Amino acid sequence: MKHFASDDKLNIFRLPFGWQYMVKNTLGGALDTTFLASYDKLVQGCLATGATCILDLHNYARWNGAIVGQGGPTNAQFADVWSKLATKYKSEKNVMFGLMNEPHELTMTTWATSVQAAVDAIRKAGATSQYILVPGTDYTSAGSFVQNSGPALLAVKDTDGSTGKIIFDVHRYLDSDNSGTHTECTSDHVEDSFVPLAKWLRTNGRKAILSEVGGGNVASCEKDVCAAVASLNENSDVYLGYVGWSAGAFDASYVLGLTPNGNTDTSLLTKCFSRA
Repeated sequence: MKHFASDDKLNIFRLPFGWQYMVKNTLGGALDTTFLASYDKLVQGCLATGATCILDLHNYARWNGAIVGQGGPTNAQFADVWSKLATKYKSEKNVMFGLMNEPHELTMTTWATSVQAAVDAIRKAGATSQYILVPGTDYTSAGSFVQNSGPALLAVKDTDGSTGKIIFDVHRYLDSDNSGTHTECTSDHVEDSFVPLAKWLRTNGRKAILSEVGGGNVASCEKDVCAAVASLNENSDVYLGYVGWSAGAFDASYVLGLTPNGNTDTSLLTKCFSRA
């Protein structure tokens, strides 16, 4: 992160964690001190760069396969982990709370109620100034957000009734099946995803963040990812930002890897994500 912030002028990082690890496999339990210490070291390293740091609960709206608020963990248990994390980080103005990575195959109106419970818990814990990122279904796809996620999530509000700090969290991959598992990209999805979503956001007076986008370090992805990022920049009145997936503890053969070799960045990061 220090390299990315200093050399590439990146100003936002997303830091995933597993729910089970954070609470030592006990729903509603205390935060695991050993795991939290390791995770906090990552968070503090991010904050030290001056960047915005997204706390990302990376569980797909599930606990061991059971859906939050829909037969799995209760809304109270979901809210509880966020209450405890918000208590710890309530004074960190550069933290964002990413409520859940890529929910899927769930009932959206019910999920919106779960999201509202987490929002309320974060604010009640004293974290009143930070952005909260709220995801939809279909792996929170930007392509289907307007139809399948947005209508239900419009009902989610801050505790004072406002929505300025409640940000819609979307993802979009650019390969043949939109899965982010292929090296090559086939579309920039500007006209079928990013522009329609921008129009919908304006109509509803809301904002979104693209917290996952990526591709292989190949010419097709350099073209399409750069075009997607350019579209977000052109619509920065409604898009808060974007985060490339991904760098860190991945094998060197990972097709979407953005981890530098020493201080030498990948071609995709240099061409599409670097702000230097």
